[in-house]
Amino acid sequence: MLIRKPDEIPSSLITPKDRYLNRRRFLKGAALAGAGVLGLDRVANLVSPRVRAFAGTKLETVKSPLTTTGEQLTSLEDITHYNNFYEFGVDKGDPAKNAGALPTRPWTIKVEGKVKTPKTFDIDQLLKLRPLEDRVYRHRCVEGWSMVIPWVGYSLSEFIKECDPLPSAKYVQFLSYFNNHVEKWYYEDATIVWPYSEGLRMDEAMHPLTLLTFGLYGEALPNQDGAPVRLVVPWKYGFKSAKSIVKVKFVKSQPSTTWNIMSPQEYGFYSNVNPNVDHPRWSQKTERVIGAPIFKQRKPTLMFNGYEDQVAKLYAGMDLKKNY
Repeated sequence: MLIRKPDEIPSSLITPKDRYLNRRRFLKGAALAGAGVLGLDRVANLVSPRVRAFAGTKLETVKSPLTTTGEQLTSLEDITHYNNFYEFGVDKGDPAKNAGALPTRPWTIKVEGKVKTPKTFDIDQLLKLRPLEDRVYRHRCVEGWSMVIPWVGYSLSEFIKECDPLPSAKYVQFLSYFNNHVEKWYYEDATIVWPYSEGLRMDEAMHPLTLLTFGLYGEALPNQDGAPVRLVVPWKYGFKSAKSIVKVKFVKSQPSTTWNIMSPQEYGFYSNVNPNVDHPRWSQKTERVIGAPIFKQRKPTLMFNGYEDQVAKLYAGMDLKKNY
């Protein structure tokens, strides 16, 4: 499969950090001011963590040709304060307030199912598995809003190769961390069956654009954005990109997925971004751009979220209204 090599990302699009640097200086100062209470050693670890890749830790990255260009990036403030992560609350601002309870070390991903040998990968092992790439992707929520996010990771296919799946594995299921003593807000939507489950067809999982993601804006993922490791599938609605993954299962049949279980008439298994297939309760023809000026907030939604040239062949011959 040929993927076009895009132009270099203009540096002007990678520097909206001025919107949050002052906030970081404040937080750092507050941490130092609390040294008498927390202890100097603990505060030093908060300011400059000794354990690799906690939220905010700078990651060593390389440029990737698999990136979107010409789009204004969403600010870090918006990316980290406008989230869906129902285990930490159903309102958009809740995850930023509550996800600090998520323990991201130690962290492992268990691999099970149709594989030669079940395996367990440590998060720091995964961080070193392949070079971490900077990739700017459009992000489209099924709710009708969108962002442009500079993720950090590498193609999920690189991880799958290390898992040694059997030929009988036709799908991949992803299960998120769940502990009702930590994620105390899960009950706010009592209709959801936990842990959160998502899945992809094997060819979707192996597509180069599908990203195993460890960071954004060049730093390790904040908890509210799915730390320490998540999935990003840019041509699908955001809920397909499982957060805080602890288990990967290779299976023969289409796995059960959380939103498809809850409301199959609203959330199909594929959930490809498609402006021609409306949600039963709202149109998908346009989207609201988070953080954009009022006169630029509404724009047309693109087929496959703008990645049609790269991924349309995956669905050749399929009825995309039936297989929504």
